[in-house]
Amino acid sequence: MKREAKAAVFDMDGTIVDNMRYHTRAWLELAASLGEELAPEVFDRDTAGRKTDEILRWLLGRELSREELDRLGGSKEARYRELYAPHLAPLPGFLELLTRLERAGVKRAIASAAPRENRALVLSGLELASRFEAVVGAEDAPRGKPAPDIYLAAAQRLGVAPARCLAFEDAANGVLAARAAGMEAAAVLTTTTEEALRAAGARWVLSDFTRLPADLEAWLFTE
Repeated sequence: MKREAKAAVFDMDGTIVDNMRYHTRAWLELAASLGEELAPEVFDRDTAGRKTDEILRWLLGRELSREELDRLGGSKEARYRELYAPHLAPLPGFLELLTRLERAGVKRAIASAAPRENRALVLSGLELASRFEAVVGAEDAPRGKPAPDIYLAAAQRLGVAPARCLAFEDAANGVLAARAAGMEAAAVLTTTTEEALRAAGARWVLSDFTRLPADLEAWLFTE
């Protein structure tokens, strides 16, 4: 009997790259230009994993036209790429883990609400695009995290049952989304406390990818 495939589904921002501080800086600059003052920790807690359009509505407290959403969102994302591009690097141990997953036949996907241009910055810039069998974005999911839509779309694209998928995340909203989709979740400590990640449902919490807990190794690489 053919072994049923497993899959590893990775969030991108804050998970495979440690870039969230640059997103936050770009958002806070935009908020200040619009007369809104935000504490970074409040912004990070309340918006992690959400779509750009959702964040703008939250920030301004009203509905915006498509033209406003595109203009303001485009400005913020361009500023983020300008800030982060000189610092582009994978989280420690990520490339080695990706190679091990490939060799073990574990399917791989990206599930990120980041715009296409931001995904391209990371995936093309690190020469990773061809190493994932699916890249699922905000355009593939009606709702942002913590709704499960993007993780369900990734599982469907890979042809793997959600229960056979492990989500890698960095934010509580992302962990909530993965768990709502029926996936186990492992989270890295780039943006959020271990307490918050475990409260959201993370089974494993990691400092980075250099050394995985033995039971996480077993989940990924053995039957």
